[in-house]
Amino acid sequence: MSGKAEPVERCMDSYEYIFQKDILRNKVAFITGGGSGICFTIAEVFMRHGCDTVILGRKMDRLQLSAQTLQQATGRRCLPVQMDVRQPKMVLEAVDAALKEFGRIDYLINGAAGNFLCPLETMSFNAFKTVMEIDTLGTFNVSKAIFDKYMKANGGVIINITATLHFRGTSLQTHVGAAKAAIEAMTRHMAVEWGQNGIRVMCVAPGPIEDTEGMRRLGGAGMSSEMKEMFKKNIPVQRSGRRVDIADICLFILSRGGQLLTGTTVIGDGGAWLTEDNSSMRMSMIKAML
Repeated sequence: MSGKAEPVERCMDSYEYIFQKDILRNKVAFITGGGSGICFTIAEVFMRHGCDTVILGRKMDRLQLSAQTLQQATGRRCLPVQMDVRQPKMVLEAVDAALKEFGRIDYLINGAAGNFLCPLETMSFNAFKTVMEIDTLGTFNVSKAIFDKYMKANGGVIINITATLHFRGTSLQTHVGAAKAAIEAMTRHMAVEWGQNGIRVMCVAPGPIEDTEGMRRLGGAGMSSEMKEMFKKNIPVQRSGRRVDIADICLFILSRGGQLLTGTTVIGDGGAWLTEDNSSMRMSMIKAML
């Protein structure tokens, strides 16, 4: 790793605590996709509440920089581990590394995902397969490994990060919508079968979230400032989400206030999926930007 490299992520300059600061003290969270984006902020908020974390992804240099940033900002430990969620052997080895370092895994955040805009008519077989493997199969692989190696005997909470794309059927997002719908179905099955082991399994479905690669690539490309403002005004709460909003939702699920939540989805989008334009005209506009 080059000494000139800069952190790919920055922690928040300030954070307003909703819960007691030590609510997750001495717990451990295993966060796929934790090196960047929403899952980086989930890791940060958990660590600000006393949790140690394991962040996982395919790019070790990014993970190491993110782990350093998180540790410096929060004073908690963060273990970076390179892993591809599609590879069961790597997943099992990553779980072993986490247990060797911390001796426990209380929370699993399945946040690894792939996405791109693509009309269904031009989507390749491999493109669809790749997203299903990362999102759906990856969620199963990591959940099953952690269940077998720790949660079966010790309980815990699993949160799967999904989306709202499949609620109505979103243009140019068939592959992701199918993958997230499958995850939400799998969540319900896991909740039913693993509840007797003291495990709760939930989904959190973000909507448009600022300062994310997904928003830059999928929601903001080609949009004028006027169009972006109109987009926000069309959301019932009159704003798009922030990464910390999703992190705080996850924190609530882990708290005592969320103890009866399992097998369902918390939609964190300010009502955007109810009012977002999903017309053929919008699809034509987006296609023209590709």
